[in-house]
Amino acid sequence: MFLQLNHQQFDVCKVARAFVKDCYGFTKHFPPDEKFAMVQQIRRAALSVYLNISEGFSRKSEAERKRFFEIARGSLIEIDAALDIAEDLTYCNKEALTVAGINLVRCFSMLSKLINH
Repeated sequence: MFLQLNHQQFDVCKVARAFVKDCYGFTKHFPPDEKFAMVQQIRRAALSVYLNISEGFSRKSEAERKRFFEIARGSLIEIDAALDIAEDLTYCNKEALTVAGINLVRCFSMLSKLINH
């Protein structure tokens, strides 16, 4: 926000930031009894994606950068798994998550390319 750093210019950061917003949006519609369980887990993991990507870009060594990107990608996998359960419990359906799903897949793909580059 206040620091004008280069990582904010990368598409993966922009997609991850949009994905965080998506996650906060769709979890608003989960049942109230999930407020301190699945909702918080998904939101923390989504925020972790963006924060780890940002921190990864600040690292000087390639190994450190990749490690932060791997953590971010792991958080995406965690959210995807949580959404499987949310769908099973009828908290949401795939159609309701279309934009979030697109951003999740895009972010995962971009991170995989950064890790394997």
